[in-house]
Amino acid sequence: MRHEEILKAIYDPANRANPYPLFAELRRVPVSWQDGGPSPEGTFVVSTYREIVALLHDPRISSELQKGEKTASMVPPDRSSFSFMVHDPPDHDRLRQLAMRHFGPPHRSKYLAQLVPEIQRVTQALVDDLEGERRFDLIVRVAYSLPVAIICEILGVPRQDQPRFQVWAGTIARSAGRLTPEVLAEVHAAFAGLRGYMAELVELRRRTPSDDLLSRMANDDGPDGRMSDPDLLATVSVLLVAGHETTTNLIANGMLTLLRHPDALERLRREPNLVAGTVEEVLRYDPTVQLLPTRTTLADVSVGDVTIPKGVLVTFALAAANRDPTRFRDPDRFDPDRKDNAHLGFGSGIHYCFGAPLARIEAQIALTELVQRLDGPRLVLDPPPYRESPMLRGPREMLVEVDGVRSAGERDTRVPAST
Repeated sequence: MRHEEILKAIYDPANRANPYPLFAELRRVPVSWQDGGPSPEGTFVVSTYREIVALLHDPRISSELQKGEKTASMVPPDRSSFSFMVHDPPDHDRLRQLAMRHFGPPHRSKYLAQLVPEIQRVTQALVDDLEGERRFDLIVRVAYSLPVAIICEILGVPRQDQPRFQVWAGTIARSAGRLTPEVLAEVHAAFAGLRGYMAELVELRRRTPSDDLLSRMANDDGPDGRMSDPDLLATVSVLLVAGHETTTNLIANGMLTLLRHPDALERLRREPNLVAGTVEEVLRYDPTVQLLPTRTTLADVSVGDVTIPKGVLVTFALAAANRDPTRFRDPDRFDPDRKDNAHLGFGSGIHYCFGAPLARIEAQIALTELVQRLDGPRLVLDPPPYRESPMLRGPREMLVEVDGVRSAGERDTRVPAST
């Protein structure tokens, strides 16, 4: 295989189950031009840790593809689905601050801690429902059901509407990482449907507000102003999708990794306080977000002996950087005790994942509950079938057999309650 075709192979669903040998090959050339991938026209790919971190903090790297001569055509004319995640400063900083004000520190420093009992309750109820069963799909029953329940609770979205927004969210997640006109049209249509649905809820919350995030953002008259309606709808739509799709994969990838490393699973069962380090190592070893394919250059950018021209598409191979041997010792080994684990599982720089603290809490609680209550868990099929997206990577289905499911009273009660 020519080096220029490695990213194309990573995008091939046939390699979804184990792309890491391909990422290792990609990493041999820290910055390279790759044919195909997110766009038929190709992209520059950065695949080593030090270089990615530097560029994620470089103001010459833009999240607004419309600013690039070669990337402007990849942006739909109607930008109403754009959230702060695809803006540069100062718009990014203003919109992100307006959203963060209602979600966590510094304005609501205790908010996430207050969510912990509900996350524990939902997780326990989901595992309770497994009692008496010997085979089940861990994705449907827990890894998906938990984060979708929590993000609905946070936003104030009725859970009974899940079938309504699940189709839109699924289209958006499935298409992540692809920038062809056909895929972009599908994503745009999905966001349009989702925005219309959220607009109905916003109007309802303005008439009858409550204490959920949607009500707070829709009725915000703080000193920094409020979001415009298009920005509000784009933000809450993205939060609804990202708030459950990525965490689903984190929980699923975590359990898959533990099932493949039974010594680590058994140790976590005995020592539940190790779960924080376990989740961090999953985020490095098998991250949910494998690629960031939506950046462009505002000027020529030199990286080592390579110059990335102004206005071209740039992709960051986060999964390759997370196993860079110049940054992580023995990087292909799963090690929950790993120190100095500054992975890129949530990105870096100004676009560091908005929901990272919540995702950590949900994954810690879910993995602890599952490890402690599932007796003799084992995969029915390894590898399991994977989702289509090369960017948001995780199993589509994960059938697990168990010898039994313990009652909540039989598991260790020391379920961690914080990151």
